[in-house]
Amino acid sequence: MTASEAHRAVDAVWRIESARVIAGLARLVRDVGLAEELAQDALLAALEQWPVEGVPRNPGAWLMTAGKRRAIDLIRREQNLRKKVEVLGHELDPLGAAPEVEDAPEIDDDLLRLVFVSCHPVLSTEARVALTLRLLGGLSTDEIARAFLTSEATVAQRIVRAKKTLAKAEVPFEVPTRSEWASRLSSVLEVVYLVFNEGYSATAGDDWLRPSLCNEALRLGRVLAGLVPDAAEVHGLVALMEIQASRSAARVDADGRPVLLLDQDRGRWDHVLIRRGLAALARAEELGGGGPYAVQAAIAACHARARTAEETEWGRIADLYDVLGEIMPSPVVELNRAVAVSMAFGPAAGLELVDELVAVGALEKYHLLPSVRGDFLMKLGRLGEARGEFERAAGLTRNGREKALLLERAAACGDAR
Repeated sequence: MTASEAHRAVDAVWRIESARVIAGLARLVRDVGLAEELAQDALLAALEQWPVEGVPRNPGAWLMTAGKRRAIDLIRREQNLRKKVEVLGHELDPLGAAPEVEDAPEIDDDLLRLVFVSCHPVLSTEARVALTLRLLGGLSTDEIARAFLTSEATVAQRIVRAKKTLAKAEVPFEVPTRSEWASRLSSVLEVVYLVFNEGYSATAGDDWLRPSLCNEALRLGRVLAGLVPDAAEVHGLVALMEIQASRSAARVDADGRPVLLLDQDRGRWDHVLIRRGLAALARAEELGGGGPYAVQAAIAACHARARTAEETEWGRIADLYDVLGEIMPSPVVELNRAVAVSMAFGPAAGLELVDELVAVGALEKYHLLPSVRGDFLMKLGRLGEARGEFERAAGLTRNGREKALLLERAAACGDAR
């Protein structure tokens, strides 16, 4: 095996196994930051040894064993932790033995603990996202920085601060208690969906989509569904992401310009992802899922099941947004409900709801409010007003592709004022 082949193998194994290795080491040393350092040491050892010795039969177990050996070396240097040396030495007796595969339930428990620690509410949202992609996604700081259009130094600082915050707060490496479960799981799902949304509808930059973030969020969601198979909202989130991701190829044209939902070629939708999403939604509903992610997935399913835009059940979608507004009240939900109402009952009905949001000053800086209002006005023939709304929306968005689309829609309204 050449050095380049070995390095590619190490990179691939690291992306797949790093979270489990870090999680297993964190259980032993009770410190996420230290666990990642030990895992990185194991990675360096792999980069040195695998080009010479070849990729081991079980590379994940090899990395875990290498990391544990380094943990033992570290603890041996701490005289007041001799007892822990005995515990770790027992796990690796004899040290020279071939790596053994960890017991699967133990690995799953460790990984679940790492999920909850990485997304702990003591951390800021930005820190939770960065730490999750670093520890659970195996992404480098450079990859995270490029995905979110920020500097590598900024991402590195967020990760360092996050680890220090966890240590200072003495956050235990454990699964939350029953009383904390709902709120802590909600924090985890929020992080995964934030990552997905930034990939699905990029808030800034020149690209409408960032597929790498969508794929990473989907992978994390599927892993989480396997770790907590009886959590309805986890399956609801997976369903929502699968169905939305199924439209990715149709959301941009050959030049990368955005294509709106009703104009998309549904033949380009990924029907494998749709089937997976519908299956996840069915599982969420079997578990009694009526949470916000499951309801949003049900809305997405209405679009997925419609063979043409004209067959979309807009009345049912409007009803589902009513339900969503009751369990998760927000101006954004009301704006989406207005779109569904306009499609079911006409643009005047939708405009009435949007104007209510405008009247109370909701979503003043949110570019989709004037965008939606402009669409309604355009359909009603009030082209001058529509043009102004599209231009205002273009001024609010930070995404270059979206800005161009909005200015095109403004130009389509002509010079009417």
